[in-house]
Amino acid sequence: MGRFSVIETGIKDLKVIKYDPFVDLRGYFFESYNKNDFTNLGIADEFVQDNESMSSKGVLRGLHFQIKYPQAKLVRCLKGKVFDVAVDIRKDSPTYGKYYGVELTEDNNTMFYVPKNFAHGFLVLSDTAKFSYKVTDFYHPNDEGGIIYNDPDLNIKWPIPCDESFKIMLSDKDTKNPRFKDL
Repeated sequence: MGRFSVIETGIKDLKVIKYDPFVDLRGYFFESYNKNDFTNLGIADEFVQDNESMSSKGVLRGLHFQIKYPQAKLVRCLKGKVFDVAVDIRKDSPTYGKYYGVELTEDNNTMFYVPKNFAHGFLVLSDTAKFSYKVTDFYHPNDEGGIIYNDPDLNIKWPIPCDESFKIMLSDKDTKNPRFKDL
């Protein structure tokens, strides 16, 4: 049996996963993914691709989703610190339009499972962050959707430092994302 535990988020199927690495004088080791262990946690997805990004402080990636080819994601921060957010965009869900945010760091032994049909994004809080995503479908460039990160209806509480040197950086595409109500 793996060394994983789940923290429920209050949104069906969305899960925070804590792991317990084996630590000794040499460093640490843990299985970051084991199909049997994750199935026992209620996550039976078939992951087909691993992605990794490196971003600098203030970069906000998201909120992104896929339209015809939705992806579930298993994400974690390999280096640095991010605030990671998932928004329920399942129209038949009782938590439609609700979000959950979690801090992921290189030290807090936490992963975030984001099911299909959620918008996802993260804000980098450290000088740099290396971020890992396992996904259940391949990237389809013409299948992207997005929601503006500061949508007043979603009212996401991004932990933006009150520091004049902290500036939010978005891609050109993300500056044009619509509001949630306009999807």
